[in-house]
Amino acid sequence: MNDSPHACAFAAVRDFLGQVFTTAEGESLETVAGLKLSFTHARLVFALAHHDHPVAIGDLAEAVGLSAASAGRNVEQLVRKKLLVRTENPEDRRVKLVAVTDLGRSLAQSHLKSKEDAVRTLLDDLDTAQCLALVEALKPLSKEEPDVSQSS
Repeated sequence: MNDSPHACAFAAVRDFLGQVFTTAEGESLETVAGLKLSFTHARLVFALAHHDHPVAIGDLAEAVGLSAASAGRNVEQLVRKKLLVRTENPEDRRVKLVAVTDLGRSLAQSHLKSKEDAVRTLLDDLDTAQCLALVEALKPLSKEEPDVSQSS
């Protein structure tokens, strides 16, 4: 039986991501486990690390698929762990804002770096032509087109 091009592409991407996650997860999960963070805690910290400004707890809850009450409870636990800081919105004191602390940002950056290192390790096995072909193949899936004009 012949697989469709979409099925073949899915299998290739799935296998690639599996290699990335397998390579990267050990170190990353040790850090998260060492801080006794739940998966929900990690998601909240990682989501907030993408912002350079405080976010309303309700907006954060929506972004990660939690109820406002659940997000509020988890935020409180993360504040106690010094990964997040909570403040009042100066324009509306009923709204609580939350931001990642330096410790939380460091955790998120470490997690991201382990994923980036895993991808770099896999790409090290490709020659220049294969790298350029990969860039072209990924363009339809990318939000931004990478600039390869200054690649080495």
